[in-house]
Amino acid sequence: MNSLSNILTSPYLYSSAVTLLLVIALKALLGLFMTQSHENFFKFYCQRLADKVNKATNSPRQNNMSGLIAILVTLVPIVVILWLFETLIEVVWLWHGLLLYFSLGYIGVSKSNKRIAKELVANNTYQAKQLISPLLLRETQQLSPLGISKACIEMQLLRSSQLLVCVGFYYLFFGPLAAVTFRLLLEMHYAWNIKSQRYQYFGAAANHIVKILQWLPSRLFALLLLLGIVTQNTLLCWRLTRGKFFQLGNSLLLHTLALGLEIKLGGVAMYNGQKLRKNSFNDHARQPQATDIIHASKRINYGLYLCVLLVMMLTIISYALSTPATTI
Repeated sequence: MNSLSNILTSPYLYSSAVTLLLVIALKALLGLFMTQSHENFFKFYCQRLADKVNKATNSPRQNNMSGLIAILVTLVPIVVILWLFETLIEVVWLWHGLLLYFSLGYIGVSKSNKRIAKELVANNTYQAKQLISPLLLRETQQLSPLGISKACIEMQLLRSSQLLVCVGFYYLFFGPLAAVTFRLLLEMHYAWNIKSQRYQYFGAAANHIVKILQWLPSRLFALLLLLGIVTQNTLLCWRLTRGKFFQLGNSLLLHTLALGLEIKLGGVAMYNGQKLRKNSFNDHARQPQATDIIHASKRINYGLYLCVLLVMMLTIISYALSTPATTI
């Protein structure tokens, strides 16, 4: 209890929570006028680094070690430079806000998904594929409207959990360097995704580290999503998903959303010309349709709003406990 009280009364927690809320508001505002940038310098760097050290002639163990070393060689200098640079900053909270701004992901994914849903409703499948292709690792050329709908829903759920909830969690409780580190690890995981045969061993270290780091915040987000289906027999949904609670990965999130929307998620997907059979969730339900993209966006945004509400409550509690009582 004493440790919890110390955390809540910490001035750093209060300032971090306020900064987090302000940056989220700023990104949400800018998201109304800006579109997502799908290419970035760090992704290009990761690809070039993999070209140098990820050799097909190496053994799986060698490529595993190369992937781990690539993570260390990339992260350590960046984190050390940012840590040293902070000592030169006069307005620390502004520096932290800047780091958080670049660590948090794009907030307007639901806006992109609405555009895709409109194209599907209008039977413009080709245009829908063009819109979703930069957002996915999987191949989109052969996707049907049902496949596009499923991919949209899964993409928004995972990006919201990883790029918003997880980054915000690590910033709030461990500081801006932790948020930056997690975001860079996530970008390496995306660039060296093990679903691509080329990175099957090289990307294994990044994949495993990200799975471990996202476990706790993604479970908290899954519980918030579960609250969104309180009128749809929450207890039954919990019984169906609780076996996945202590598993690494995104199964709990996908299964929870699939039950809430009463649709099927997961299953077969194409990556670099190879068919990969992933876990499927809520198998006996119907396949998702274009309208389910909108319903999923509302459900995911509801979970994000609850996250913001929790941060606001934490801010108020921290401020109230850290402010000394005045005597009359």
